[in-house]
Amino acid sequence: MKLAIDAMGGDNAPHAIVEGVEKARDLYPDVEFLLFGTEDKVRPLIQNFDRITLVPTTEEIEMGEEPVRAMRKKKDSSMVRAANAVKAGEADALFSAGNTGALLSSAIFIVGRIKSIERPALLTTLPALKGAHDQWVFMDVGANAEAKPSHLYQYGILGSFYAEDVLKYKNPTVGLLNNGSEEDKGDAVHKAAHELMKTASFNFIGNVESRDYLQGAADVVVADGFSGNAALKATEGTALTIINFLKQAIGEAGLLAKVGALLLKPVFKKLANTLDYEKAGGAVILGVNAPVVKAHGSAKAEVVSNTIGQIRSMVASDLVPHIKTYVDEHQAELSAAKNELNEQANA
Repeated sequence: MKLAIDAMGGDNAPHAIVEGVEKARDLYPDVEFLLFGTEDKVRPLIQNFDRITLVPTTEEIEMGEEPVRAMRKKKDSSMVRAANAVKAGEADALFSAGNTGALLSSAIFIVGRIKSIERPALLTTLPALKGAHDQWVFMDVGANAEAKPSHLYQYGILGSFYAEDVLKYKNPTVGLLNNGSEEDKGDAVHKAAHELMKTASFNFIGNVESRDYLQGAADVVVADGFSGNAALKATEGTALTIINFLKQAIGEAGLLAKVGALLLKPVFKKLANTLDYEKAGGAVILGVNAPVVKAHGSAKAEVVSNTIGQIRSMVASDLVPHIKTYVDEHQAELSAAKNELNEQANA
């Protein structure tokens, strides 16, 4: 398989991207890489060109640029060229750690939206500290700030499919992120979405509060992009704060605390590994015609390599064709749910 790599996207690009690609190349002998980037910046970093093809580009999309404008104006940017390679069938998937909005725009307008998907969404997996599984699916985490009830309903379908097909969970549970577990909580959109999901074919278990999702409250948690992104960043920040606080507190507490910390080192290491969200890979833009995966902007080489491994699994398992089939099979269900919503609105 061939992967299109945006070498210029991210805070640590191109160094971390190139290093991560070479790590992945050595791990996965069945993968070839099309590396899109500024030639005089990228070429000197490549140690070994085995299964790596450098495609020179002349423009870069910066992290702070307006997404759609940047995508449309900078036709020769590393991100846009990589997306066009996927559209043309020259690559099977796209990786970037760059501007999230620009990557979303490139995925939707260049790679293309799956016909029956109303709104592609950003999906990620997070650790579960309790429950039957060690990780859970969270979507949307930033693609769409606003969502209609039918969009949230469709995220339930997509998230349930991802948990079944990729994570291999049997009959995964689906929860709706809300400000309370009671049915009548939330705004009009979330109340309507809750009513729709109660009749869904997927295993809907009701509302889930953000304080509970790390406890494995559901295998899939569905949210609008604004709430999902805010909750995700709060979770990431809390995890980093806990780890840094422990380091600081032990350092300031004297010799006995340091000896105790040495004895508890395996426990602290397990905690750090559990809370390390980057080990799961990147966020998947689900609902477009090929796998498009976004790594964190601060991603380093190991994260890049991990994310490439995630993409390889997605391509090898024919994720996108399976999504198309799965969504088509559920179109009647979605149409019935939307009709019910319209009837309620007109009543």
